[in-house]
Amino acid sequence: MTQRIGFIGLGLMGHGIAKNLLAKGFALSFKVHRSRATLADLLAAGATEVASHASLARDSDIVFICVTGSPQVEEVVHAEGGLLQGARQGLKVVDLSTAEPASTAALRAAFAAKGTTYIDAPLARTPKEAEEGRLNTMVGAEPADFEALRPVLAAFCENIVHVGAPGTGHVLKLVNNMIAMSMAASMCEALAVAAKAGLDLNKVFQIISAGALNNGLMQMLVGKTLQGELDGMKFAIGNARKDLRYYTHLSEMLPVPSFMAEAAHQTFVQACNQGLADKYIASLLEMHETLSNVRIVPR
Repeated sequence: MTQRIGFIGLGLMGHGIAKNLLAKGFALSFKVHRSRATLADLLAAGATEVASHASLARDSDIVFICVTGSPQVEEVVHAEGGLLQGARQGLKVVDLSTAEPASTAALRAAFAAKGTTYIDAPLARTPKEAEEGRLNTMVGAEPADFEALRPVLAAFCENIVHVGAPGTGHVLKLVNNMIAMSMAASMCEALAVAAKAGLDLNKVFQIISAGALNNGLMQMLVGKTLQGELDGMKFAIGNARKDLRYYTHLSEMLPVPSFMAEAAHQTFVQACNQGLADKYIASLLEMHETLSNVRIVPR
C-alpha cells in the first residue's frame, strides 16, 4: 500500500471510494472539487487536503477523478493549476466518471505527451455499494496498466473487468447506462398508463416481480416508489440525461441508429425541463403525473 493516491470528486460516489482506500491503508490526498460536506471523516482517517490539482499530480502515483462528466473532467485537467500542469512521467490518471469517448481520447493524448497514462475505469452500482467497497468497474487500459491498477481498484470494487484497450471502458459504460435508463423510462411510462387505466399498481408490481420481467432495476425503482419513497435508485435525472446524450452522440458518430435511446433521452429532457434534474430517477413518475393528470406515487 505504498502507492500515493490523489482523489478529485468526493461526492455521493467519491466519498465511499476514498473512505475505502483509506481503510485499506493507502495514503490519500484530495483537492476539493465542489463541496466540503463529506470531508470530516476522511480527514479524521488521515486524508490530506492539497491546494491544487497540479500538486496532486506532482505528488501522487495515481490520481482518481470522480466527477459528473466530460466538461468537469476537462476542467480538472486543463484549467490553471490543473492536472496536466503537474503531470509527469510514470503518473497514472484514472477517470472513474461517465464521460464522452471523444473527450477521453483527446485527454489521453494530452497526458501521453507528458508521459502520463490515462485510464478510463467508469463505475456501476450506487453510492450504497461505494460506501461498502462493492462497486463494479469496467476498465479500458493496456494489459500491463490494468494489472498494475487492479490491487488499488480492489480497495473499493467487487467486480473489476478489463474490457479492452484504452477508451473501451467509457464506451461500455454508455452502453450499460443506455440500457438502464431506457428501461427506467419505459417502466415509469408503463406505470403511468396502468394508473390512468385504473389498475392497482401494487398488483402490477406483484405480477411483474413474479415473471421474466423482474430485475434489480424494477425492485429498486418501482418497489420503493410504491412505498412512497423516490430514492430507490440514487442517480440524478440530470445525469441520466447527460449519459444518454453522450450515448446518442456516440451512435451518431459511428453511425448506428439509436431509436430507443433517442426516445429515452427526450423523456429525461422533458423531466429536466419540469425542474426535476436534481431529483432521482423515480421522479420520472412525478413528470408523468403532471403530463397525464394522474396519481402514481403514494403520498
